[in-house]
Amino acid sequence: MLSHNQIRQDWTVQEVNDLFALPFMDLMFKAQTVHRANFANNQVQVSTLLSIKTGACPEDCKYCPQSARYDTGLEKETLMEVEKVIKAAKEAKATGSTRFCMGAAWKNPKQRDMPYLVEMIKEVKSLGLESCMTLGTLDNSQAEQLSSAGLDYYNHNLDTSPEYYGEIITTRTYQERLDTLDNVRNSGMKVCSGGIVGLGEQGKDRSGLLVQLANMPVQPESVPINKLVKVKGTPLDNVDDLDDFEFIKTIAIARILMPKSHVRLSAGREDMSEQTQALCFMAGANSIFYGCKLLTTANPDENSDMRLFNKLGINKEEINLSPFETEKTVDAAIIRHAEQDELFYDATSKL
Repeated sequence: MLSHNQIRQDWTVQEVNDLFALPFMDLMFKAQTVHRANFANNQVQVSTLLSIKTGACPEDCKYCPQSARYDTGLEKETLMEVEKVIKAAKEAKATGSTRFCMGAAWKNPKQRDMPYLVEMIKEVKSLGLESCMTLGTLDNSQAEQLSSAGLDYYNHNLDTSPEYYGEIITTRTYQERLDTLDNVRNSGMKVCSGGIVGLGEQGKDRSGLLVQLANMPVQPESVPINKLVKVKGTPLDNVDDLDDFEFIKTIAIARILMPKSHVRLSAGREDMSEQTQALCFMAGANSIFYGCKLLTTANPDENSDMRLFNKLGINKEEINLSPFETEKTVDAAIIRHAEQDELFYDATSKL
């Protein structure tokens, strides 16, 4: 029998199906027991997500309003100026976030983008924040450049099971996603990877997604579990809603399979009751995105999150920098603020 903090990487879909079939209270008890064996109770890590380049994405992800293939009324925006990114990062830190995540609607960054991205990372790090980016597919060289700049986490979701994936996306293969995650891991960055439920998939696909994540050579340090936010104009705008209990069970099983990973209660919180969110925290979710917007979709604002935290007795998780990391942060701040580069260009233009 496994101890509550032992990591397995040989899970089968049938085993996960069996976990989904457990009585709800038994599953919740099991998940919370695993959670408390690996994390401080009543602590949640808080991140802020900023879209640094919005819309005009060439991918055909059926859930995404940023795809250029769908008419969702979203206006494309150029790559954000570094100064504006840092202003947003400072505001995020002031409201209690410990990690600042930057997302760009690209299939992959081009080499011309890299100096701007590197500058953003260094500036965010100089504030004493953890940094994360999601930019699409990365090759080895790009992953190394981001890692060398100090990027802590890279997000690249698997979205769903390998079997259902072709029903959702055709412009990027599942293997491409796995290859990007390998490049991220090999560069020394931490992996942030999860998926979306409520895409019209079956229960076996939710199991398949969790098995893929849990059986990676090194499990992701951060696992965002998203509930589909339906956006008018996308192919999935009329898909049936996923039952809240099924979503909560997905969180619980992610916690059981990946005992040492932060499991993030991610997109979809705007439409969840406080009671549903509380059950997600009980199931082992210990990370959220903080702020009123997730890239282009709504999210509860900071005040409503703090009210819920107070009701539940939840505290924000603090990051602990070593003396060496603290010294590097101070040095970086001195260097960055001495430079006055004007880094801005239109990322949607064809050069």
